Amino acid sequence: MQRIGFIGFGLFLLILMVGIRVMDPYPVRALRLFFFDYAQRIDPREYADLPVRVVDIDDASLTLLGQWPWPRDRIGALVTRLTEEYGAAAVVFDVLFSEPDRLSPARILSRPEIAGLLKTVPREDILDALDNDKLFARAMKGHQVVLGLAAAPPDRPTSMPGKSGIVQIGAEPGQGLITYVGTTSVVPGLWDAAAGIGAINVSPIDDTDTVRTVPVMWNSPSGILPGMAIEALRVALGESTIVISGPPEAPGVTTSVRIGDYEVPTTPDGQIWVRYRHDDPALYVPARAILAAGYDEAVRKKLEGQIVFVGTSAAGLLDIRSTPLGENVPGVSIHAQILEQILTGDYLVRDDYISGLEIIAFICLSGIVVAVMSMSGPAVSMVAGGISTLIVLVVSGVFFQRGVLFDATFPMFGGFAVFLVLAAYQFIIADREKRLIRKSFSHYVAPSVLKEIEKSGHELELGGQVRILTVMFCDLRNFTPLSETMQPADLVSMLNNLFSQLSDCVLREQGTIDKFVGDSIMAFWNAPLETEEHRRMACNAALNIRKALVEFNAPRREAALPLLAVGVGLCSGPACVGNIGSRQRYSYSAIGDTVNVAARMEASCRYLGYDVVISEDTHSGLGGMASLPAGKIGLKGKTERVPMHVLVGDSSVAASPGFAELQALHQQLMEEIAQTKKYGDDIFDRCRSAAVRVEPGLQKFYDKLSERLLDF
Repeated sequence: MQRIGFIGFGLFLLILMVGIRVMDPYPVRALRLFFFDYAQRIDPREYADLPVRVVDIDDASLTLLGQWPWPRDRIGALVTRLTEEYGAAAVVFDVLFSEPDRLSPARILSRPEIAGLLKTVPREDILDALDNDKLFARAMKGHQVVLGLAAAPPDRPTSMPGKSGIVQIGAEPGQGLITYVGTTSVVPGLWDAAAGIGAINVSPIDDTDTVRTVPVMWNSPSGILPGMAIEALRVALGESTIVISGPPEAPGVTTSVRIGDYEVPTTPDGQIWVRYRHDDPALYVPARAILAAGYDEAVRKKLEGQIVFVGTSAAGLLDIRSTPLGENVPGVSIHAQILEQILTGDYLVRDDYISGLEIIAFICLSGIVVAVMSMSGPAVSMVAGGISTLIVLVVSGVFFQRGVLFDATFPMFGGFAVFLVLAAYQFIIADREKRLIRKSFSHYVAPSVLKEIEKSGHELELGGQVRILTVMFCDLRNFTPLSETMQPADLVSMLNNLFSQLSDCVLREQGTIDKFVGDSIMAFWNAPLETEEHRRMACNAALNIRKALVEFNAPRREAALPLLAVGVGLCSGPACVGNIGSRQRYSYSAIGDTVNVAARMEASCRYLGYDVVISEDTHSGLGGMASLPAGKIGLKGKTERVPMHVLVGDSSVAASPGFAELQALHQQLMEEIAQTKKYGDDIFDRCRSAAVRVEPGLQKFYDKLSERLLDF
């Protein structure tokens, strides 16, 4: 039976771990991505001399040619030199041109404060010749130039259409693409002159974390936009259309993007896993070399027939990204590496089928652990699990060589977690006898007593010590009539449920439950653990019992069953507490006059007409709770009357204006009764009305005053 239970527990763990994998929480994702990063570091893509280059606006270029942004006529000169002198096939700007050039002479001359200083207004043709944006646009005319746009700030959402035609095959796969709420704009004249428009963001939120996947297609309010690498390839190939494909049975899911003869596999939301190579200086040509005076044949050899990305590695322009290889590279180089991937067909892919294989691998590995451990124990199971883990790692490596991202971490670490839990389970089973004894004993004492037993061991013997305790008795009202209307099994079930809730109220306030006697509970505070706040904690427990009883009665009220009520008596004073009984059988309990008075006070709840009654000593440690004097009550076995108070509420009730009013009226009423042994209707009615507003249960307390005028 133990083996069957062990296997059943193991199967439960397998199902639980599979559920965790399906939910895919952040720790599972983070571990998986770390593993994929490590795989790329072990086997990065090799650098190949492909027709892709980056013109780098580096720190040296900014030092030589001036800070960014450069005037657009200089950008136009850069385009002219790249295309006409150095033979670039396409120029792709990883730069935004969302506003007119503020450095343009035409723009400066058009300012009113400048125009007022001129003798004559410049002619339109002169202004046109001095307009940097128009000069840039003329430089782009007739050349394959791609401009960029990006996600717009949330407070300034705009939208700009792309220039590529989009064809969707399947169940509208474009609906599932990552969406721009808005995009930055492109100066209209520049948009007209550009051959293509691409999105420059390399991540959905463009943060500075490691860039592993990059959207190759985006959704926007103005339609679907291609990523920068895709648009660069389209323009370079002279294609007019990009085809987005998805399965016909899955709306909003993208499987691939095709440009001419190139088909790019994507994630369902249109992203590509970037297969990185180490950053290589051969990819870059500094912008200062392009704009330098004269002609450089070495530069032409590097740029002729190339798709040239223009971007920046300058630290101050904040476009440095981290890659899985642990390198910090310019964001523009990531677009270049994506284009290299597309040209070589060296992709990384991962889909739901791979995720399913990972779950199957976990089930197999963990199943081996469960089976072997159930027969041979943890040591042999660890060996079998280690061999299975090695197999999973080898399989993952083979998959990666073929461009498939197979996560070995969940089968490995998930299987190891199952092993640890099962090993702990076996240890617990081996220690079961000791635990059963402890569990059985804990049914009869409070957790605090059990801790002291475990700490002191054999030192707990017969005998006790005198301490100041707060003792509680809690009794169920009208139990005998109620028991006559219920079957014994139903009655026991109801009592168990009720006592469970009431006991929790005691234990939450560090009380010790002494015993259950029929339909009542005895508990005490300040033993075995001493606390100066035992009076206040006992009163908190009594108030919580009142709340718990309201919750317990709620379903009974709906079912038209009799509602239950309790009386609670609290008395503080000296009592002997310790192990009381015979040498063979004893229990941790308290005896003494304080215990007897607490029991009698609980019985007086009926006489007083209220559910929680406390002694004068208990009242002294309330710590700001709401209570009212209830007079001096004669108790059985006591020669002198005992002063009592009714506990109305906690400190929030005590601080309320309503209770302050009630307290003042109650004091007047008590003084009148003490002097004349009667009271006037006016003060009584005012006091009773104020009491009902504060705590409706006080109504019965005041209704019974006429029967006990001699108590004051």
